[in-house]
Amino acid sequence: MIARSLIFLGLATALVAAVPRAAAAETWPNHPITMVVPFPAGGPTDGLGRIIAERMGRALGQSIIVDNVSGAGGTLGVAKVARAPADGYTLSIAQTTSNVFSVAVYNVPYDVLADFEPVALLSTSALMMIGRADLPTSNLRELIASLKANPQPASYGTVGVGSPGHVWAHQFETLTGVRVQLIPYRGAAPAMQDLVAGRIDLSGLEASSSLPYVQGGKIKAFGVLTQSRWPGAPDIPTLDEQGLPGLAMPYWTGLWGKKGTPPEIVAKLNAVVVETMADPAITKRLTDLGQQIPPHDQQTPQALDALHRAAIEKWWPIIRAANIKAD
Repeated sequence: MIARSLIFLGLATALVAAVPRAAAAETWPNHPITMVVPFPAGGPTDGLGRIIAERMGRALGQSIIVDNVSGAGGTLGVAKVARAPADGYTLSIAQTTSNVFSVAVYNVPYDVLADFEPVALLSTSALMMIGRADLPTSNLRELIASLKANPQPASYGTVGVGSPGHVWAHQFETLTGVRVQLIPYRGAAPAMQDLVAGRIDLSGLEASSSLPYVQGGKIKAFGVLTQSRWPGAPDIPTLDEQGLPGLAMPYWTGLWGKKGTPPEIVAKLNAVVVETMADPAITKRLTDLGQQIPPHDQQTPQALDALHRAAIEKWWPIIRAANIKAD
C-alpha cells in the first residue's frame, strides 16, 4: 500500500512539474528572443543572423535581438547559450568554426553535442584562399613559388586558433612545403580589414564575405576550398583544379537552443526557420551573399545533428594529430 502511494505521489509530482513546462511552451514566445552570434558584427555569421532574425521575429510575433559575443574562436558566445535557461529565449547561431574546430582546441565549459538542442541547418558556403591586392602573383602556382623563394614567411590571418582557416593553413604548409606566420583574429571582419589594408598577406575566409572585395579589386582570390566550383563565383577555380587536391574545407551554419528546450518550442523554431528560408526575399538576400540554402530534408534538427557529429568525427583527429592548441 505504501509502495503504491509512493508511485502515485511520484506520478502526481511529475504531472505537476510538467504543467508549467507545457504552459510555457504554449505561450512561447511572449517576450523578445536573443540570438547569440559568436563573432563580431560585420562578419558573415553576423550578416546571416541579422537577415533571418528579422524575418523569424516577424513570424513569431516577437523581436529577435542579435547579441555579438566574440572571442576564443566563437566558443565564448556558444558558452553564453550553454549557461542560459532551456526555455527557447536564447538561441545560438553558430557554424563550423565555433562548433567543430574551435571546440577541439579550447578548454570549453560545455559539451558541444550534449548541451545543445539542434534546430536547423541554415546554410552552406565555402572558404576562399585570398591575398592582399598588391601581391606580385596572379595564381596559386605563382603564389606557392613566391612563398618558397621568400625566406620571410608570409603573414596569414585566421579566425582564431583551431579555426577552419587555421587547420587549412597547416594542411597547406604540409602539402606544399611552404611556411606562413599565423595571425589570429577574433572574427572574419577584423581579419578582412587588415587584409584589405595590406597589413597581412593571406587568409582563408568565407567566400561570401570575401567576394565583394575580390570583385572590387581590393584583394586577390587564389581559389575556393571546395571540391567543386562555388556557385557564388563560378569563375574562381578550386585548388584541386590548380593541382593541389585534398584541401577542401567544409563551411556551414546552423541554429541551436539549450539542451532541454521543450520539443514543442524546438518544433516551432524549426518550422519558422523552414518558412524563413523559403521566403523568396530571404532566399535572394542569402544567395546574393553567397549562401546556399539546403534542401528541405536537410533543414531538420536530425540532419543538423548528423552533419555536426560527422564533422567532429572527421576533423577532431586531424586537429589533434597536428597538435593545434590554444595558447
